[in-house]
Amino acid sequence: MMHPNLDQARRLLCRLQDAIRDSVRAAQSRGARRMTRVAAVTTADTIYGIDKVSEHAVLAWFAKNWPERWPVELVMEGLEQETAFPRGTPVEKTIFKCILDPIDGTRGLMYDKRSAWSLAALAPQRGTKTHLGDIVVAAMTELPTSKGGFADQLSVVRGRGVRAERLDLRTGRRTKFAPRPSRATDLAHGFASFAKFFPPGKVWLAEREARLWRALGNSPHIFDDQYLSTGGQLYELALGHDRFIADLRPLAFAKLGLGAALACHPYDICTALIAQELGCIVTAPDGKPLRVPLDTTSPVAWVGYANKALARKIGPTLRRLL
Repeated sequence: MMHPNLDQARRLLCRLQDAIRDSVRAAQSRGARRMTRVAAVTTADTIYGIDKVSEHAVLAWFAKNWPERWPVELVMEGLEQETAFPRGTPVEKTIFKCILDPIDGTRGLMYDKRSAWSLAALAPQRGTKTHLGDIVVAAMTELPTSKGGFADQLSVVRGRGVRAERLDLRTGRRTKFAPRPSRATDLAHGFASFAKFFPPGKVWLAEREARLWRALGNSPHIFDDQYLSTGGQLYELALGHDRFIADLRPLAFAKLGLGAALACHPYDICTALIAQELGCIVTAPDGKPLRVPLDTTSPVAWVGYANKALARKIGPTLRRLL
């Protein structure tokens, strides 16, 4: 079997996400009613009409475009059964595991509030032992609101740097740009957030957040931004907009005896490699590397720092408080 060309694999993920973006744009032009209806409720998440649009685009794209010489297992939000390409390939015969979230940030996009993101990553196939730390290729593509004129796309092969392009949706012109995380050494006058999107766990999370700010000096100028998309949060870190993000929902839900359906899952955080290649620090809350299996149900608690200096300053205090 031919050894995979990882840069070609990166380009394939970008092309896949181009197709997803185009299908979503077409759905937006047809109106919001179908996009906002609940289409299904799975063990992983609630699936809306807009998710079904992207799911069909993904399956059709893989069937038509994925190279036969690189058999791949597909792990995706909304896909309940084992699926491999080329069709009919036994999962145990695949060489890649591809985990993806066609639309991360569905709620914000389907109400035309804020860009969502299409996320995808590849790891060498190790069966159920394959985890987030095995990912070697990742891509994320912006799914803008209906009035958005541009869409960013970031992609990476581990150890080879990040490629970033901005697409003009009117002309089709692509322009390269260089993402740059913040180099600030404190949080004053910057954005730093604990993810607390839903009523369950919000009080527990807000209490920990307040304790951390007090322990760090309690600057009144720390701004909160609840971007309802893990991919979007990673993008904000990568581009220097945010300095620190903590998503501790699984810890809160476990402490309160709640389910994990409203937590981050592996497909939400699968593009962390992009931020890491740019110098951001993305870890588990205890500072250890993320080693969660590439599935659709495992809850993921994570923290992201824009740079090493912030990780050294905030990390030990956060771990002590937890």
